[in-house]
Amino acid sequence: RALASLMTWKTALVGVPFGGAKGGIEIDPTPMSPAELQRMTRRFANGIHHVIGPYRDIPAPDMNTNAQTMAWMMDAYSAHHGYTPAIVTGKPVDLGGAPGREAATGRGVVDVLEAHAERRGLVFAGLRLAIQGFGNVGSWVAREAAARGCTVVAVSDVHGGVRHDGGLDVAALVEVVAAGGRVRDTPQPGVDRIENDELLTGPCDVLVPAALGQVIGGDNAAEVQASVVLEAANYPVTPDGD
Repeated sequence: RALASLMTWKTALVGVPFGGAKGGIEIDPTPMSPAELQRMTRRFANGIHHVIGPYRDIPAPDMNTNAQTMAWMMDAYSAHHGYTPAIVTGKPVDLGGAPGREAATGRGVVDVLEAHAERRGLVFAGLRLAIQGFGNVGSWVAREAAARGCTVVAVSDVHGGVRHDGGLDVAALVEVVAAGGRVRDTPQPGVDRIENDELLTGPCDVLVPAALGQVIGGDNAAEVQASVVLEAANYPVTPDGD
């Protein structure tokens, strides 16, 4: 309900007609085969097809989903209502998706940071970022920030993280994760292994929670050393944390 409320406000504030719902399936998809994931996704779409629609609520990809997931959802919905590519975002480009969709959220996050730096008189190039989460959003934040002159000093995934005060090799991290590895598998020498909670409270200029929600709360907010918290996940800071 909290995420649905946030989606309602976010889409309304920028005038994007996507509705304002939020839902998903609480499951660990990592041990599941593609066939199992497809059956589960289609079953979910079949169960909610009557409450979503291009003029009602439009599902979008989130954690552990990708363009293929959205293609399955679109196809299942279209079986009931006729061909309806507008029912989901994040589709493959060949099925009506938008070019650049995969990178859009991460790049948008860095755009926000750049605008904030300009408004506050900060030197954008050289800002030191710690990024919790190295999925679609977190990895693109790292890539885009590094390309614009920032230094990524720490990243993490669900298995833990790495830190290097001189700057992490973002390209190497992307390559390792794309091959199915973890960020801790980076071949870069001299990196320190850290836990996710250490990343949140470690020294940096900008902390980017780009994984789970509610990771910064009243119990740990005072320990955050970053001067800027850049929210890239859904609801990463609780009211107490704020």
